Amino acid sequence: MKKSLKGFTLLELLIVIGILAILATTVTLVLNPAEMLKQARDSQRLGDLRSVHAAISMYAATATSTEFTSCSGCNNTGTTTSPFSAGPCTQNASTTVDGTGWASPLDLRKTSGGAALSKLPSDPSNGSTYFYAFKCDATNSTWEINGVLESAKYNDMMSKDGGNKADYYEIGSDPDLNL
Repeated sequence: MKKSLKGFTLLELLIVIGILAILATTVTLVLNPAEMLKQARDSQRLGDLRSVHAAISMYAATATSTEFTSCSGCNNTGTTTSPFSAGPCTQNASTTVDGTGWASPLDLRKTSGGAALSKLPSDPSNGSTYFYAFKCDATNSTWEINGVLESAKYNDMMSKDGGNKADYYEIGSDPDLNL
């Protein structure tokens, strides 16, 4: 008489659980979820900074009046921390595009056809370390927008962006990005 197998032995189950645990640990170490989250936030930062740069470029090209006056450098954290060495940074966490937001004094609504952005973006982490900063030069009608990227993947991008600060990603119309 043959005995039929109806289940797994305890040893077989323990071996399968052990193999699954090893695979799960390996996948977690290879994918590094913390680094993936940093890269996702950095992707959003890069997109935000490019969008603001494009909106300000359109404003500068089509606005009927220029407002590149009294630009001292602002950021969107509500603190006085600023990447800009010259000039004070006003406390401004506002995301409005009416000239009172962190990209003040530019009223992006004065762009021909209306503002390209409905509101200014905020950094995904938005604190004393990660924020967006804006400064313009009234004399030359140039501007610079800065942000800090947190993933090690983008360290080269920050140091080779043409700006004068290796620990900030800088984008703008100033050729040397040294406002």
